[in-house]
Amino acid sequence: MNAQTSQIDLEQKPNNLSAVELKQQYLANFIAGYNQRTKTSKQLSQVYRPVLADNKNLGEFRLPLKQMYYPIVAKRSLGSKIWDVDDNEYVDLMMGLGINLFGHNPPFIKEVLTEQLEKGIQIGPQSDLVGEVAELICELTNMERVAFSNTGTEAVMTAIRLARTLTGREKIAMFSGSYHGHFDGTLVKTQTVDGELHTVPIAPGIPLNFVKDVLVLDYGNPESLEIIKAHEQELAAVLVVPVQTSRPGLQPKVFLHQLRQLTTESKIPLIFDEMVTGFRIHPGGAQAYFGVQADIATYGKIVGGGMPIGIIAGKSIYMDAIDGGMWNYADSSYPSANKTFFAGTFCKHPLAMAAARAVLQHLKTQGSALQEQLNHRTSQFVAALNAYFAEDNVPLRMTNFGSLFGPAASEESSSGGNASISASLDLLRYHLMYRGVHLLGASGYLSTAHTAEDVDYVIQAVKDSIKALREGGFLP
Repeated sequence: MNAQTSQIDLEQKPNNLSAVELKQQYLANFIAGYNQRTKTSKQLSQVYRPVLADNKNLGEFRLPLKQMYYPIVAKRSLGSKIWDVDDNEYVDLMMGLGINLFGHNPPFIKEVLTEQLEKGIQIGPQSDLVGEVAELICELTNMERVAFSNTGTEAVMTAIRLARTLTGREKIAMFSGSYHGHFDGTLVKTQTVDGELHTVPIAPGIPLNFVKDVLVLDYGNPESLEIIKAHEQELAAVLVVPVQTSRPGLQPKVFLHQLRQLTTESKIPLIFDEMVTGFRIHPGGAQAYFGVQADIATYGKIVGGGMPIGIIAGKSIYMDAIDGGMWNYADSSYPSANKTFFAGTFCKHPLAMAAARAVLQHLKTQGSALQEQLNHRTSQFVAALNAYFAEDNVPLRMTNFGSLFGPAASEESSSGGNASISASLDLLRYHLMYRGVHLLGASGYLSTAHTAEDVDYVIQAVKDSIKALREGGFLP
């Protein structure tokens, strides 16, 4: 593992320095070492900044860490590892933001992509793989019909449009802490204005008209069910991420069952956004895991095998709005369902279909044992980290939902919103990167390619980083 701290002694402690001076000296030494180790990534970021508008996975900008505010530029990957343009090796815990359940460049996906490239990329005619991929999705998810888009954002946007088409209503309910892509209609938050709670855009450039028909509710809170009940005649859909990447410890099974019962009784379509949970926690996703069947579900990430893909799956009554519904040749049937608009040049891209078929066939062949073993390994990883944090009095606790892991839901309250602790934990990310662990933020993923040696390496890197931060005066 090329993750040596040979350029600068990060643990040197000059004599006769105040606590503030110690921090400043330590940070200066660390930044110099980090910049030296990843110098080409930094150089490329500076060279192309005039022409490239890019916020690639950088997180919050902190002025004291400005000199390290650039993405690591990767040039190759395989299994659990990536290598950057300076030939540094990293154990990757981001896994393509949740895409690579089987690690980077798995042979069974690489093979079908190479084969499809030899055949060509036919855009316009129908891919010969589309029907089989749709059948496999329906088989694994227990949905009735499927449509394909290019991204998760498009899939969610389409799912909402289908629900509005069928109900004739406009208002939707969603939950705070969830992310549904960058469609204007879901980029919302609640804000107190003149003593009253309002739904407002999360950023400039998002028109108020796009968010006026969105209710943002507290996830897992029974009071949210009462609000949904009060608005049942207005709601076209309730949109939910069953387990949020920002709060993997919040897994409200009872709430989801109550939500399903309420939406069924009130005839409100229930949409599950399973971009992250789909095919990860269970072959049938979070719906199978929690025992809740949504009316419409959206998928992406894992199922695309690294290719861009979005999937809208659901009951026929909703999905028929894509194409008018079922009909047959040689009789009087025709597409009689009320249709809405749906399009996309690259939908059902041959490479995406080839990768998706390979992924779905692999998942079907492996069965639930694949997820169960990976989930167990991740739980052991998180337990080992938490045991160390507790023993060494580190103000951090982790949790996981299957192979997704992140800070425990109570972490913000337990740290008391301490800004210095938050900044130190942000600095921890850079220390892990320096030591060869690719993790952007506190949440990440394990894949089937990660080995016991990889996990041990990460845990040791965490311990070494915490020790260095303490000696630098950044953690108590």
